[in-house]
Amino acid sequence: MIIFLYSIMCFIFGTTFLAIKIGVDAGLPPFFSAGIRFLLAGAIIFLFFFCRDRSIRGLLLRKELIFTGFSLTFITFSCLYWAEQYVTSGIAAVLSATGPILIIMLQRIMFKTRIAMISMIGVVIGFIGVLFLFLPGLTIEFNTKWLIGCSVILLGEIGYAWGTIYSSKVIAALKSDSPIVLNAVQMIYGGLFLIMISVISKESIPSFSIEGISSIAYLIIAGSMLGHTIYYYLVAKTNSFFPSTWLYVSPLIALAIGSLFYKEYFHPIMFVGILFILTSLLLINYHKIQNHAKSKKITAAKSINIS
Repeated sequence: MIIFLYSIMCFIFGTTFLAIKIGVDAGLPPFFSAGIRFLLAGAIIFLFFFCRDRSIRGLLLRKELIFTGFSLTFITFSCLYWAEQYVTSGIAAVLSATGPILIIMLQRIMFKTRIAMISMIGVVIGFIGVLFLFLPGLTIEFNTKWLIGCSVILLGEIGYAWGTIYSSKVIAALKSDSPIVLNAVQMIYGGLFLIMISVISKESIPSFSIEGISSIAYLIIAGSMLGHTIYYYLVAKTNSFFPSTWLYVSPLIALAIGSLFYKEYFHPIMFVGILFILTSLLLINYHKIQNHAKSKKITAAKSINIS
């Protein structure tokens, strides 16, 4: 079930970069569109669960979820949405692949967590693979706005890394509550922060179009309600790092979508990037795969003994 949900999450998140770009290109203000996306998605999920259990209203006052919404949703997506005004969805996907690297660095620096060497090697190989994947097909105009946009995405990934680590601790502390509801609350707060910055920055009144409405609808239903719920669930069931490896798979999805719908250039060297990425996923999760194989052998041996 975990692998199945992981695959669904990777596909959804792989399409969100282009969906965000379509909305921004259609004239939607970045902070406003991001805020509406997360606020509505979180509110819909929370109301659904609230109708079944009214005691969860107390979660709306948990400061831990306010902090999670600020770092995991507000910082990450305010940076991503704003930057995609000047950076292509492909480059946004590449830069977002720094998330797992930052998670490992923060865990090592701030929490003195021991990281297996094979996982570190996997992270580096995966990032190199992402660069290989997009390098031949990217045409970059080196100007100030492009450089600032790239820097802003990287800044957002720091918020993503910290939010992912912190959210895993929040889930552990609030393990009696559904991680789906916890995710809904943090999205509500993240959305409110995004709308606040939209008002403060005096964004223009949005000009809605079919493209813009479709972008928001897809990002609310698929990207936030489904994708982020699965992500939060996987953080609860595995760890803070494994679910974040979708950032290595998403460029594959983005490449396919871009090639089919935006006629983006494809070069044979991109296959090298694909091999690097798949290899990195195996290395990063080597110990989990190994432990899973051992547990299956033990289970099989016990069943033989019983019989």
